[in-house]
Amino acid sequence: MSAPPSLPDNSRYEQACDQAIAMCDGNLRSTIKALIMANEYLETELEELQAAITAGCVPAPAHSASDAA
Repeated sequence: MSAPPSLPDNSRYEQACDQAIAMCDGNLRSTIKALIMANEYLETELEELQAAITAGCVPAPAHSASDAA
């Protein structure tokens, strides 16, 4: 079993919640809908990556801005 989040982690989650709610103009229902949609998008991306890996296609590593010349 994993340990409960430490205080700094909890504070980070509280800030993330506050930011998400603020981005939805304080509307909690809209915030929840946006988070569900984001989660579904990420689940779809993960499924596509898993399918590509199973098929033998390995995604190219992402290049950071510092790598660009």
